[in-house]
Amino acid sequence: MIRIGIIDDELLARKVLEDYCSKIDNFELVLSTGNPLEFINFIQRNTVDLIFLDIEMPELNGMEILRSMLNPPKVILTTAYSEYALESYNYGVVDYLLKPIKIERFLKAINKVTASKLIQPEKNNDSDELQIKHDGIPINIPFKSILYIQSFGNYLKIFTDSRMYLISETLINITTLLSKNFQRTHKSYITNLDRVTKATKTHLLIDDKKLPVSTMYKVIVFEKLEVLAKL
Repeated sequence: MIRIGIIDDELLARKVLEDYCSKIDNFELVLSTGNPLEFINFIQRNTVDLIFLDIEMPELNGMEILRSMLNPPKVILTTAYSEYALESYNYGVVDYLLKPIKIERFLKAINKVTASKLIQPEKNNDSDELQIKHDGIPINIPFKSILYIQSFGNYLKIFTDSRMYLISETLINITTLLSKNFQRTHKSYITNLDRVTKATKTHLLIDDKKLPVSTMYKVIVFEKLEVLAKL
């Protein structure tokens, strides 16, 4: 998991970032505060991998916090002002988000963190099969045969070339068992990007099956599809 901190004295701005972060599978929000001193005390005792840091705050502003840390975590600055952008990159800031922050821009910023390997999330399974229990019986499903996985209440439907499996599991948990070509594309879907035959702005097609791509995931989905097309 990537441990996330949010430091912003604007409650509404924090709530927006908290909502965005809650939709990212491998993000764990460990601190959300409007008090810079609370963050300074917290980081001395706890590990934080990535922080969303506001610049204009009382007591300490974001730039002062950056200057004070000897070994800071990765930082994405959030602000309504652009004049600090140049200076911020002297401190290894990953990205600089201007408020109000749109979901597409947020996703591009976090994709810089994960795609560039600035932070390594938990690795996906290196095998070529998904190991599950179906009706109490252990079975192995080759990754290449899986088309997509759909959430169904407290269960998952795993659609393959030959059949559908219904198992008791969550999308978040099964993500850690899948290979890197599987991607969350919607709150209810994980898709095998290797099996995509066509893509539109709102859907992926696997043969004649139309799978939704939500706003939350479309930036990451289409960037991954471009990478796969070049391999």
